[in-house]
Amino acid sequence: MVPIFSSGVCIILPSQRLGRIEDMFSNWENFYVITGSSAGALTGLQFVVITLIAQARTAGGMQDIRAFGTPTVVHFCTALLISALMTVPWRTLTEFDVCLALCGIAGIAYSLSIFVHARRAAYTPDLEDWIWYTVLPFIAHIALAAAALVLLWNTGYALDIVAADTLLFLLLGIHNAWDTVTYIAVQHMKKSNEAADGSSPKAST
Repeated sequence: MVPIFSSGVCIILPSQRLGRIEDMFSNWENFYVITGSSAGALTGLQFVVITLIAQARTAGGMQDIRAFGTPTVVHFCTALLISALMTVPWRTLTEFDVCLALCGIAGIAYSLSIFVHARRAAYTPDLEDWIWYTVLPFIAHIALAAAALVLLWNTGYALDIVAADTLLFLLLGIHNAWDTVTYIAVQHMKKSNEAADGSSPKAST
C-alpha cells in the first residue's frame, strides 16, 4: 500500500490507515494474551476467597460482599473483557471505540455503586480501603472512557492508556483478593485466641 501524492501532498487512503491501525493492535497481541489469561485464571481465586469467608463465618453480609468481594471479580473480568476486545477483528475502528467507551461509562457507574455499598457495609473501611476499593477503580474506569476519546485523535496514545488500564485492573484484583484473605486470616486467629482464652479457666478448674 503506497501513499498517493497529489501536488506534493501525501494522501493516505482509509484502507491504508486501517492497515496501520491493525499493525498497532497486533503489536499488543502477546501482552493481552498474558493479561487476559491471567485475569481469567485469577477470577477463580475470588471464588476461593468467598468460600473462605463462609467457612470462617466472618461477620458481614451481602453489603460487604458487594463492596469488597464482587468488585474484585469485576476487576478481573474487566481486564479479561479488554483483552478480548483488543483481539477482536474489528471491521472499523469506530466499533472498537464505541465498545471501549461503553465499558468505561458502565464502569464509572459501577464504581459509584461500590462507594454506596462500602458506606452501608458492616465493616468500616479505612483510608487504604477507600483508595484501593473505590478511588483507584473509579480512576481506572475514567481512564478507559478517556482512552476511547483519545482514540479519535491518536490511536497510539489511546492503546498505551488501555494497556496501562488493563494492567491496573489486574493489579487491583490481585491486591484486593489478597487483602480480603489476610483480613479473614487475622480475624480467624483472633476468634481462635479468644476461644482459647475463654476455655482456659474451665480447663484449669
